[in-house]
Amino acid sequence: MPHHSGTHRPVTIQNGSLAIDGEEVSLYGGAVHYWRLERDRWEGILDSVKRMGFTMISIYIPWEAHEIEKGRFDFGEINPSNDIDAFLTLCEQKGFKIVVRPGPQINSELTWFGYPERILADERLHAVSAKGSKVILTQVPKPIPALNYASDAFYEETALWYDAICSILAKHAYPHGGIVSAQVDNEMAYFFGVNAYIADYSVESLEGYRRFLLGKYGDLPAVASAYSRQYGEPADIEPPRRFEATDKLDIPWYADWAEYREQYLVDSMDRLAGMMRERGLGGITLFHNYPHPLGPGGAASGFTTPFNLMRLEEKLDFVGFDIYSRKELFSHVKTVASYVVGTSRYPYIPEFIAGVWPWYLNPGDWHDEEFVTKAALMQGIRGFSRYMLVERDRWLDSPVRRDGRERPEKVAMFGNVNTMLDRGEYHRFRRDADVLLLANREYDRLEATSVLVSFPGDFLETPSGFSEYAGPVTVSESTLGFDQPVQLAKGTWFGAFSEALAGTGASTVLSDTDLRPERWAGRKVVVLTTLDYLDEGVQRGLVDFAREGGHVVVGPKVPELDSVMRPCSVLADAIGEARSADGVVTVDVGSGSITVVSDLQSVPQAVADVVRDAGVHEVTTNDPRLDVTIHSDPQDPSTVLVFVANPSAEPIDAEVSMGVGIKEVQEVWDGRDVTTSGGSIAEPMAPYSIHVYRCTVTA
Repeated sequence: MPHHSGTHRPVTIQNGSLAIDGEEVSLYGGAVHYWRLERDRWEGILDSVKRMGFTMISIYIPWEAHEIEKGRFDFGEINPSNDIDAFLTLCEQKGFKIVVRPGPQINSELTWFGYPERILADERLHAVSAKGSKVILTQVPKPIPALNYASDAFYEETALWYDAICSILAKHAYPHGGIVSAQVDNEMAYFFGVNAYIADYSVESLEGYRRFLLGKYGDLPAVASAYSRQYGEPADIEPPRRFEATDKLDIPWYADWAEYREQYLVDSMDRLAGMMRERGLGGITLFHNYPHPLGPGGAASGFTTPFNLMRLEEKLDFVGFDIYSRKELFSHVKTVASYVVGTSRYPYIPEFIAGVWPWYLNPGDWHDEEFVTKAALMQGIRGFSRYMLVERDRWLDSPVRRDGRERPEKVAMFGNVNTMLDRGEYHRFRRDADVLLLANREYDRLEATSVLVSFPGDFLETPSGFSEYAGPVTVSESTLGFDQPVQLAKGTWFGAFSEALAGTGASTVLSDTDLRPERWAGRKVVVLTTLDYLDEGVQRGLVDFAREGGHVVVGPKVPELDSVMRPCSVLADAIGEARSADGVVTVDVGSGSITVVSDLQSVPQAVADVVRDAGVHEVTTNDPRLDVTIHSDPQDPSTVLVFVANPSAEPIDAEVSMGVGIKEVQEVWDGRDVTTSGGSIAEPMAPYSIHVYRCTVTA
């Protein structure tokens, strides 16, 4: 668990929920930016939020807006709307739980991303590109330089801000007030420069890179051995600045640079979190929000690096991904939400679309937001913050306008979401998931570093349609001495396994190979793409999972090398000499099994066979376009929540069978009773719609 300097912690995470004094609570709310609103509008706006059924207010607190000059701040003495102390007090009087987000970076469509302009002008604090130049975020309305989060000078400046703001926040932190959680910085992603060679090559970062390598391998000779190079001193170790690999032995050098970039983000958030705890916020939960990891339009894999949720949760209480999406991108929402549910100790969406920034492409409307909300909940999301509940500059179409007027259709929809959560007693349920589909972080790191084209870091889709995220269009096709390029094949196989699992109706969540094997416990099946090499610890985890009764599916190869390209036969030894002509081999290992699928055409049947043999609960539908999840009540096995999604543009006369008897069904969105026939639910479904059924079942 994270370090908390010995401070008593009345707010914690337990059983996948936020807990206050040991009692699990719901955290459903949204963003209200006090400094952007006329002060005399605060109370009326909060009353509108309350009427919608929200119980939490999320608050960005911008260094940029409060600093008058270095070391001097306005907290209402000059601009009455800057009185954060008064706004927190008002939120408490209204009975809201509070989440604060004091930066130092907040974005929030501010010109300087929340920093005082003097910070961005200070060249000591700039991140450095592979070519030695400053790194620029080409954002609207003005480009800004990316900052160097490895620099001591950056933290010295941030300390001035934290000294001022945390002295106010500590007075309102639970149990003294309503603050139950604080976000550490915001969407830390090298200022959207996720391309491996954009940043950060500053002197301080390269020192951190060398410390990271010495810590990973133990000493300089071990680093040299892993890279098949000679180093006289640590300063001789240089990172890659472009992809020029020609052989498999080059992979560790590139993969370690990708891993270091993950650690850079973890270390910087850990350092800021420590500063917040030292200033009185040690008793509440601290979290971070990564930006959505799939790039514009979404992708099936390649989404793990440079974001490492598991390692960051070793430092913070929980970590989430932000979701801004429309109904046509159901698979995107499903992937991100499922990954958070399968990985985080508290599956929470720190920013969940409610309105849009003015330059958002094809934003959709309130129907999209209803659909996307249900889509995330059906994956098992336990809390969220709507961004934004109240409109303001550079933000459109929120449920409440900045002058306090409401948009009736949006207010009604968000109110219905909160009513549904209460009516269905959503807090009692947990998402069923017998199957864990793992992305291979090692291969994602190779994909990230084998990129040949660098686009400027940006949260906009580029006019060309290319993304700053690595993908099949932009990465090298070099085989590096293997029989196929791992960096491309891994996505093909991940997609094949994902599609096959969806076809079985098996309850599946996502994570990746950095999820510790002990966290796989409770799953019946683990599925992972494996090619020529695989970390020895992951190989051992797969074998141990099978020995303890689990069922493993891998393919297309049984790896013969570890992550530094040395012989490693842990998985191969467990499988033995068994071979099969049809591209599938299954061997018993302990009380479980390992199945190797070497032919893409064999994936659907092989996965279906393993799912059946493992006793995975399967849901059947009359239309493959339908998606279904089941949520069980640990205290009452006779009651389940069933989400049925039609993510297509066509109406479907849906029929869903859960394999158990159904006695009573209520659609909790509109509160109506539904007639059932034995073990199935049959209803017409409009395009892009999701039904939520509370069912009484029999075994």
